Amino acid sequence: MAEMKSMFREVLPKQGQLYVEDIPTMVLCKPVLLPLRFMTVPKLEKIQQAGQDTIRQQEMTEKEQQKITH
Repeated sequence: MAEMKSMFREVLPKQGQLYVEDIPTMVLCKPVLLPLRFMTVPKLEKIQQAGQDTIRQQEMTEKEQQKITH
């Protein structure tokens, strides 16, 4: 291909500072799903079960305190 002549020519200053403006923009890309290691799933299940047990215990103690006060 033959080189096309540009209508504009680049001019750089001989003295002073050169400023460049760069505006960051968001780039959308496909989401990537990372696989969970097989050891992580049981750990998460244990943590969830422990949280549910704690909530049940707190609810039972609240019910007992309500029975005592009434």
